[in-house]
Amino acid sequence: MTASNKFTLGLRTFASDVAQGLFEVTHSGLAVVGLVVMFAAIMLAVRPDLRQGGEVKLISWLQARQAAVSGWNSGMDSVDRATASDPRDLPRQQAALAYWLSRKYRVAPEPLSVLVTEAYEIGQRNRQDPTLILAVMAVESGFNPFAQSPVGAQGLMQVMTRVHSDKYESFGGKFAAFDPVTNLRVGASVLQECVKRAGTLEGGLRCYVGATGIDDGGYADKVMAERARLQLVAKGQTVPLVTVQTVAAPALPAKPEPGPDKVAMLTPS
Repeated sequence: MTASNKFTLGLRTFASDVAQGLFEVTHSGLAVVGLVVMFAAIMLAVRPDLRQGGEVKLISWLQARQAAVSGWNSGMDSVDRATASDPRDLPRQQAALAYWLSRKYRVAPEPLSVLVTEAYEIGQRNRQDPTLILAVMAVESGFNPFAQSPVGAQGLMQVMTRVHSDKYESFGGKFAAFDPVTNLRVGASVLQECVKRAGTLEGGLRCYVGATGIDDGGYADKVMAERARLQLVAKGQTVPLVTVQTVAAPALPAKPEPGPDKVAMLTPS
């Protein structure tokens, strides 16, 4: 074998070794990436609150980037930030609920469409009845996202922000309590905790409103009655617009001060 052939063979061997090394390194790197992606997917599936918080942070980052480039002066930005959608785009059941609640509580159907959609998505994800979530909102605040009770419960679901501040951290802090969708998500989470802790739906509602014992001032009955009406509306039946006073309405007597079982005192689990 000539020196030239030996040189060529050595060069090929060297190139082959380099290629094999690169393949092994790349293969190992892809395996690590695959494991990381799989672990992240499992975590997001087990902890939907992390997924929701991540979505909010991603949207906030994208909006901040957009604002840095073009500012907030365009009309399109205002539309993008609006919590509203066309109820005609909803499934029939959800559209019926949005229009009925709009007439009853004198709230625009467009923002209600977003809340109805979110209630159904939460219900599907967490095995909660969406009409129950909507009924709690109706009785608690009458769909006023800025409502506040005498004891400090805030927003659509009248969540005690100072007690459940940890649930708002992933959404940007305590002021997110006045964001309708965020308040809905946090309130639904607290409601689910209450029902699980009480063991029954009625007991969970009494826990949610902060009633001691079984005397909740008729709160659970109000919510259950409104839920029953919403279920009929979702089925396409004609339901009268029966007036329901909201917990946060000024005309109602103030809630009793929180006791040991109050939502205000419910420590985050």
